[in-house]
Amino acid sequence: MNQSKQKRILLRAVIIVVCLAGYIMLVRVLNSVEKTEMVSMKGYSYQKAVVTEVVRDNLTEDGQRAGYQYLKVKLLTGQQKGNIYDATSSEGNLFGAVCAAGDQVIVNISVSGDTTSVSVYSKDRILQTAVFIGIFLLAICVIGGKNGVKSVIGLVFTFLSIVYLFMPMIYRGCSPFWSAVFVCVITTIVTMYLIGGVSVKSAASVIGTTAGVVTAGIAASLFGLSADIDGYNVSNIETLVYVGQNTKIQIGGLLFAGILIASLGAVMDVAMSVSSAICEIDAKTGNLTWTELFKSGLHVGRDMMGTMSNTLILAFVGGSLSTLVIDYAYNLPLIQLINSYNIGIEIMQGIAGSLGVILTVPFVALVTAVLLAERRKVKITQ
Repeated sequence: MNQSKQKRILLRAVIIVVCLAGYIMLVRVLNSVEKTEMVSMKGYSYQKAVVTEVVRDNLTEDGQRAGYQYLKVKLLTGQQKGNIYDATSSEGNLFGAVCAAGDQVIVNISVSGDTTSVSVYSKDRILQTAVFIGIFLLAICVIGGKNGVKSVIGLVFTFLSIVYLFMPMIYRGCSPFWSAVFVCVITTIVTMYLIGGVSVKSAASVIGTTAGVVTAGIAASLFGLSADIDGYNVSNIETLVYVGQNTKIQIGGLLFAGILIASLGAVMDVAMSVSSAICEIDAKTGNLTWTELFKSGLHVGRDMMGTMSNTLILAFVGGSLSTLVIDYAYNLPLIQLINSYNIGIEIMQGIAGSLGVILTVPFVALVTAVLLAERRKVKITQ
């Protein structure tokens, strides 16, 4: 290994360490904020428990369940660990569960003086969730090999950035839109670096992805402005308004920030695929002009536009399937559906995200072609 290559490796390692240290410091600063207590949890806690006995079931003669199950549960965590309490469990669609002896459950404990009240919140799904996520990550690593491991690292980094960067930023009063742009940029940089290293392909993908997600956000904002739809027209607005009144969160911008984050994956995929294809063509030929490379990138990207647009639109449709089923069952007229806020928001999200994907193709093709042409000129002059 020659000395110049060693210097490049050392410089790259120093840059990575500095960036990682800066990221950790930023996370620590942003998360050093005292949250406003929205609901008093004094005397309340959630703990793991196991059902030791079903004292009285709530199954009626006709096979229906009514009222509560009366149980005995043994706490597995918390200050009262090991204690056995009488508990109740309702069979609700959102809370409670149908329990049998030996079931692992999550219980809500309410302590008032000498009185302790225990109720079942839900089945304990932590193990199943962890196994499911583990299978997913393992499949990526096994099938993807080295690149699969890098993908997992990028995925974990993206998740951590949303939780420990985006959330604290908007909680401190930063614009949700620009906070989402910031998180999208840094996660894209890390993901593209892990996949392609320091290269024209990675640089063009970062620029193209950033342009695509910002385009999606701007398109959604313009549609919302013209159609009189904003972040206060979402279904859970009452709870969000209460949160906004007690924190610095800008509730109105959450809808459009969510569109940026939701479209990031598809836009990133298109950007890397188009840029990678152009780089491969240039490596095989080596004599194409930037306009020819640009046209080749467009040809590759056109084949991806339809599938990626379908991916985004179907994802948003799938997320609102319950609403669509209700509207279909009630046979609501088309004029009512189109002009409802729920349908309007879904249309805005799907089309804005797809626009981001579509416009990413020519942008990343142009950037990649120009960068490759400029790199070729530099090599010739040297």
